[in-house]
Amino acid sequence: MKRNFNEWISKFSKSIANYEYYVDFNKVIKNTEKLKIELNILNSLIGSKNIEKDFENIIKKYPQTLKCIPVLLAVRTFEINAIDIDGAFIYNFKESNYSIEQYKIFMRKTGLFDLLANHLINNLVDYVYGIETGLDSNGRKNRGGHLMENLVESYLKKVKVKYYKEMYLKEIEQKWGLDLSPLSNNGKSKKRFDFVVETKNIIYAVETNFYSGGGSKLNETARSYKMLALESQKIKGFAFVWFTDGSAWKTARRNLEETFDAMEHIYSIDDMKNGIMDKLFK
Repeated sequence: MKRNFNEWISKFSKSIANYEYYVDFNKVIKNTEKLKIELNILNSLIGSKNIEKDFENIIKKYPQTLKCIPVLLAVRTFEINAIDIDGAFIYNFKESNYSIEQYKIFMRKTGLFDLLANHLINNLVDYVYGIETGLDSNGRKNRGGHLMENLVESYLKKVKVKYYKEMYLKEIEQKWGLDLSPLSNNGKSKKRFDFVVETKNIIYAVETNFYSGGGSKLNETARSYKMLALESQKIKGFAFVWFTDGSAWKTARRNLEETFDAMEHIYSIDDMKNGIMDKLFK
């Protein structure tokens, strides 16, 4: 029976964020603990009346404390670029490449001396915990990208099918003796699928994604997956399956509907909840 697109998309989810999506506190703690000794040494600069001299003494005695400086500015790398009328500089905080005087200029011009001397913070370890938490929030996009993948995998495990993660077209061809040249532009494309499910008669290549925010990528994805599905129909013993969801699709529903009409195996979270994998991969 032909499915109704409007009914299908009306059941899309707004979010699939789990409890670990927001902040990876294990990572925050690990990153901060690595610098704890050096940060505690630099704590002596808080409220200093002669911070430039005190900073110089610390760097001379404990040069390893320099590696803490980037994170105080919420920077992950050990190299920081800075340019002004005095020139362009690339500061290395892992292996010092300038004089202590130049690093003092860096601390002064970035405002770090003011932050410490004026007692705007009380403890650098606590401060870095806060910075690491903020930096980790930027990782939500990557975590979000894996949420749908993890959800689909949980259903694959539930139905107890034989599946493989992250396989390239070439690997699929070699393992099952399939000719996937229609999908690879005669070997020019290095397409990789999130999952490959092996059943008795058909090898299913699976893509997964979830979109909570709009953008041109949705239309591009819908068009490319439609072409992928149509080309897949030419290959005996092979099928392309797309699990997608997310309220952002409502802003690109026209392209998604075209793909929905042309594609046999396009499913949502609601479809998975209602046992589509049991029917599809039996």
